[in-house]
Parts: sequence; structure tokens; C-alpha cells
Amino acid sequence: MGASMPVSREAVVSLTLILALLAGALIAQASGETFYVTLATRIAILALAATGLNLALGLGGLVSFGHAAFFGIGGYACGILAIHAYNGEPMILGLPGTQTMPVIWLAALVASGLVAVAIGALSLRTSGVYFIMITLAFAQMIYYFAISWPAYGGEDGLSIFVRDNFPGVNTLKPLPFFLICFALLAAGLFFFGLVRDSRFGAALQAARQNPVRVAALGMAPFRIRLVAFVLSAMMTGVAGALYVDLNRFVSPSMLSWQMSGELIVLVVLGGTGRLAGPLAGAALYVLFEFLLGGMTERWQFFLGLILLLVVLFARGGVVGLLAGRARHG
Repeated sequence: MGASMPVSREAVVSLTLILALLAGALIAQASGETFYVTLATRIAILALAATGLNLALGLGGLVSFGHAAFFGIGGYACGILAIHAYNGEPMILGLPGTQTMPVIWLAALVASGLVAVAIGALSLRTSGVYFIMITLAFAQMIYYFAISWPAYGGEDGLSIFVRDNFPGVNTLKPLPFFLICFALLAAGLFFFGLVRDSRFGAALQAARQNPVRVAALGMAPFRIRLVAFVLSAMMTGVAGALYVDLNRFVSPSMLSWQMSGELIVLVVLGGTGRLAGPLAGAALYVLFEFLLGGMTERWQFFLGLILLLVVLFARGGVVGLLAGRARHG
């Protein structure tokens, strides 16, 4: 009976955070403060990207310092398809562009998933600091490729003139676009919860803790981790496509190691392996940037102090602090 109480508290905290994001956007829209709707949209998108990383990092213990590669690949998939649809020029192999969001999301899923298979097949043969450095190296390779790609803006990036469309929805208005991002975040969190509580999730967490014993039971830790890595990348890729639609701009900065670091910060700050941890981390990050960014250019110093306190005194992150002791080991 006592063991079920922390689960109940974490579920309540997670649901409260999700509903708070939705309520905040709706209240801002009702008050005519559309800027805050845009802030809520940014939180939802970053939370979705971090949820993808949380699947690999929180459940599989895979400290990927190259997840910005998938975030940026999803972004470039969106930008390239949209710009070709706008100017009417065919892409490679004569394929047409598109400004339909579901098609763009599918392209982002496929592109980031294929790249993740290649990166994961090599990097997952290592562990620890070697895995971190190899994922970083791959991300930097893709980053420099984007910089040297003049057809799509190179170092200057690529602007999208009109936000992509979703059937039956006016995506140019802040609230409808937020609701699309929020729905995808909710779907991502639901998927994360399914994976975490499934037999595959149990095998993934077991492979993190004792891969030798998992192999002795007849399961392949490498394959389990590779599947988790690819699923993680695909979710982050979709978030990248949404991020480009939000800003109507894609640039190599989405592929940089700083972006990978930000995603890790969001996960650790909110709670590694926690369902709503990425959402809590994204909300804190965006709010700190908004509230302190206008006062000082060194606002990240204060965020770093909070992150340090979380690492030292609240290993479960913000969600763990609110929910009580950890649900899982």
C-alpha cells in the first residue's frame, strides 16, 4: 500500500503540470496576451524534444550529447519541404515539396529515424564517455554539413515565409498552433508512459542496470538500446519540425552541441526518467529565459545554480521533489 503512494503523487504532479500548461495558454488567449500563448507553445515543443531524449537517457541510461542532430534534421526536413512547396521547384528525384504538417512530421520521423539507425549502430557499441563523445562527433559532422550547404542557406539558415498548414485548422493563429503542439506533446508523453510500463521498457531499464544479466536471459541489450535510441530520435525530430514552424526559420544552430546540452539540462532539471520531467524542465527554462533574460544576459548563470542544487539535493528533479521519492531505481 505504501509503495503505491509515490506513484499516485507523481501521477498527480504530472497531470497538474500538463493541465497547467494548457490552462495557461487558454487564459492568455482569453486575456488577449497572445505572446504568452507563444511562450506556452515553445515550452510544449521543447518538452516534446526532451521527452524523446528522456526515453533514451531516463530509461536506457544513454547520455546522448548528439540529440540536437535529430532535432535539427526534423527542422531541416520541415524547412526544405516548405521552401520547395513555396517556390514550386522539385526536390531531389523530382519529389515535390509540401506545406502539410502531417506529411512534414512523417518526413521528420523517417529522416531522423534513418540517421539514428546509422548513428546508433556505431555509437551503441561503446558506453560511458565514449558513447557521449561519439554521439557528439556525429552531431558536429551534421552541423558542419548544414553550414556548408549553401542551397539551403548555409550558415545563415533558411526562412519559411508562411507557417505550414494543418487540415481544418488556421495555424497562423497562436492558439490553434499551440493546441497542435500540445496534442503532440500529450501523445509523446502517453507513448513514453506506455514504453516505460511495458515489457520492452522493463528490458531497457534492465539493460541499463545490468546488460550482462539481460544477455544471459536470452535478450540482446544492443538491439533493445538501438530501438530505444531510434524511437527517441524520431520523437525529437518531430519536435524539431514544430520548432521551425514556430519560428518560421531553421538554422545550423538547431544542430549545435549547445542545443544537445540544453535538452539534457531540461531532462535533468525536470527529473530523469520522470513522465513530466521534460515538461517541468522546459517550463523552468523558458520562464527563466523570459523573466531574467530582459534583466541580464547572464540569466543562464542562475539557471545553472538551480541545476546544481537539483543534482546535489534533488536527484529526482523538480517532479521528484514534488512527488516524493523516486518511483524507479
